[in-house]
Formats: sequence, structure tokens, C-alpha cells
Amino acid sequence: MEYLKTISVLVAVLINVVLGTELTFELPDNERQCFFEKIDKGVKSTLEFQVITGGQYDVDMELTAPNGQILYKDVKKQYDSFTWTPDLGGIYKFCFSNEFSTFSHKVVYFDLEVGEEKPIVEDANAHATAMTLMESSAVNIHEDLKTIDDYQTHFRLPESQGRAFAEDLNERVMFWSIGESVVVVIIGIGQILVLRSFFTDKHRGTTAT
Repeated sequence: MEYLKTISVLVAVLINVVLGTELTFELPDNERQCFFEKIDKGVKSTLEFQVITGGQYDVDMELTAPNGQILYKDVKKQYDSFTWTPDLGGIYKFCFSNEFSTFSHKVVYFDLEVGEEKPIVEDANAHATAMTLMESSAVNIHEDLKTIDDYQTHFRLPESQGRAFAEDLNERVMFWSIGESVVVVIIGIGQILVLRSFFTDKHRGTTAT
């Protein structure tokens, strides 16, 4: 019986997640993309977003309640986080807009967490006895894995942003170097032609004399 109880705790550690959405998507220029999520009344929710690449790393964002009320709206934000507790249950809409940009597309990351995470052992407070060592270890491992996953996500975003910036800079340097090389070659050919014309003119003058 104790063995089955421990196994159930370990399984709960593996499948216990917070309802929500995490997504990275491309937002073309002059476009607006919206996402929808059903949220019940009184369920605390958090929406976090960040522009990874593109232009000035900014985007417009708007969060709308089912009754049309705008809960959050800001323009040209690189990243932000908004937490609210709905007074009305229903379909919530959050839109990202790049309509102010005429040529640069963006890559946007957002994370929507809906509700608080349920405890691994829902009736832990009702237990007459303390958790076993195996159960305590499972809970600690679960909390550590959540922390590691959160750190990895937040470190991965600046890494992607820095990589995109480095690749863009490398491309610009490459084109600049090619342009300089072409200019140097043209100048070299021009100098050769000018020097050649000097000797050609002198030779023609001597012949005429």
C-alpha cells in the first residue's frame, strides 16, 4: 500500500502542470495576430510576452475581456507581464500588432498561465501522518524542476535575441566587406588605366615628333 502511494506521488509530479499556453510565433509587418483562451471567473492569470527579434524589438499588445472591456493595452513594448483576476468568465482575447512596421517582421514569445498550480498531493493537509522521505524528495524534485524550467526559458530568450543580433551584424559586416573589396578593385583598375594612359600619351608624342 505504501509502495502504491509513493508511485502515485511520483506520477503526480510528472503530470502536474498549470493550465495555459506557451508559444513563439512570427509576426509579419503590417499584421495583427490574436489568440483566445477560456478563463473561468476568479481564476488568477498571468500573461508575459517578449519580442525576440525584429526591428526595434517592439510590438503593440492588447488584452480584451469577453464583454469587450480592454484590460491591458500598450504600444511598442519590448517585453512586459500582466496579472489579473477575471470578474467575468469566458473567452479572453489577446492580440499582438506589428501594423506600425512597414518592412520588419518580429518573432514574439508569450506565456499565459491560468490558475494556480495544484498541490502534488491534494489531500496532503488532511494526512494524519507526515509525508514519507520518498514523498518529500518527490515534492522537492518537482519544485526544483519547475525552477530549472523557468530559468531555462528566461535564459533561452536573451540567447535567441543575441544570436539573431549577431547573425544580422555578421551579415551587414559581410556585405560591407564585399562593398569595400569591390571599391578597392575598381580604384586599382582605375589607377592602372590612368598610369597606362600617361605612358601611352608620351609614346604618341614621341612618335609624332
